[in-house]
Amino acid sequence: MVSEIYYVNGEFLSSKESVVPSEERGHQFGDGVYEVVRVYGGRPFLLNWHLERLDRSCKAIGVENPLSHEEWTELISEAVRRSGEEEAQVYWQVTRGIAPREHLFPQAQPSVTMTVKPLLLKASAKSSEKSLLCIPDERWANTWIKTINLLPNVIAKETAHRFGAVEALFVKSGDFTEGSSSNAWFVRGTDIYTAPANRYILPGITRRFVLQLAQEIGYTVYEQSVALDDLHSMDEVFMTSTTLEVQSIHSVVADRNKMSLLYNLPDIPAQTLLSTPEDPAEIWRSSRNNVAARLQDAFTDAVNKFRNYEEPVQ
Repeated sequence: MVSEIYYVNGEFLSSKESVVPSEERGHQFGDGVYEVVRVYGGRPFLLNWHLERLDRSCKAIGVENPLSHEEWTELISEAVRRSGEEEAQVYWQVTRGIAPREHLFPQAQPSVTMTVKPLLLKASAKSSEKSLLCIPDERWANTWIKTINLLPNVIAKETAHRFGAVEALFVKSGDFTEGSSSNAWFVRGTDIYTAPANRYILPGITRRFVLQLAQEIGYTVYEQSVALDDLHSMDEVFMTSTTLEVQSIHSVVADRNKMSLLYNLPDIPAQTLLSTPEDPAEIWRSSRNNVAARLQDAFTDAVNKFRNYEEPVQ
């Protein structure tokens, strides 16, 4: 079995052959966008939605999408076929191209790279105890673009990991936005809240699908921000993403000494963006996971139907 697959600008390569040119603008400037799609039963899940978002991201930064939806579908399907993997993740990115390093846009063809890597089937997330670490949202004001500029997200994820949390939970001016690589959901009773798909969050494809599932089940979903001060009134918290699917959260923690940063950022930055919580405190604990568990079951049912060649609603 071949398993991992690498693709660079028209060629399928081995991992030993796959290289990044020194003047690739994605490498030098982070000048590009990307997508990640989950493969179930050898088939890319919700691919049309991912391709729609890729179009929006390319348009936002002024990069011409080099392939049509049909061509992307054929390329991704061929990469998955070559990998021989039934359960996998496909990552691909489009950059402004390869050109001498200069800030002005070059006259260059967009560059396309892609990888296919196997994923193990997940154990049920219902019984696992996962925590989130509240982090000030210091990212730029266009997080709705799926750009390869992910340094703030990487820093947040690493900080959460050092604390023992599964994910960072961004807080902007006292309101929750999203996770470092996931969307956040809050439940009070049977009402579900998730941040609106504005400029301050990346509108996740799994977020869009779970929102649809929740409405089909009969839950009321409010696309509105939840304040940090209102967290105590929530019964459940869960996260969604292409790789997490639907992940129940057991607790939310924060650093008592840095709570003020979750409301207002100081003009003078800290010496390092990486830090260890000085006085960690649990500020929320789940009382149940009824809604998240039901959505996990609905998501699993939808995936199983997809594996059996019954298309998910799009």
